[in-house]
Amino acid sequence: MSNFRNHVQLIGNVGEDPKITLLDGDRKVANFPMATNEYYTNAKGEKVQNTDWHQVVAWGKTADILEKYTAKGSEIGVRGKIKTRTYTTEDGNQRYVTEVVADEVLLMGSKPITDTAKASNEKPSSSKRTSAQKDA
Repeated sequence: MSNFRNHVQLIGNVGEDPKITLLDGDRKVANFPMATNEYYTNAKGEKVQNTDWHQVVAWGKTADILEKYTAKGSEIGVRGKIKTRTYTTEDGNQRYVTEVVADEVLLMGSKPITDTAKASNEKPSSSKRTSAQKDA
C-alpha cells in the first residue's frame, strides 16, 4: 500500500528539449516541461482538448536517457513523485515550485531526428552501428 503514496504516472509530450546540467561530482540533472492532453466531448458534441503542463526533473541515468533519446515533441511516459520546493528571489520574494521528480522514463514513439541528422538530410536508423557498438 505504501507504493500508492505520492506516486504519479504521466504520458505526454516533451515541451522543450531537456535542459541538461552537470553538477559537482559529475552528477547530471535534466529539467523540461511536459504536456499532457485530455480529450472530451462537450454538450454541443464538439471534441475538446485540455492541455496541462508539468515541470519534470530527472537525475543520473534517467537524465542521461532523456538527453540521448528525447527532444521537443517526443512522446514519453514518466513515473515518479511530486515535490514542492521554495526559493527566495533576488528581490526577497518567496517562490514555490511544484515538480514531478522522475524515477523512470518510458520512451514511446520513434527517436527524434537530431540536429546533426537534419543538417545532413539523413534519417536516423537503428540499423546503423556507432563506433561504441563496433568496439563492444
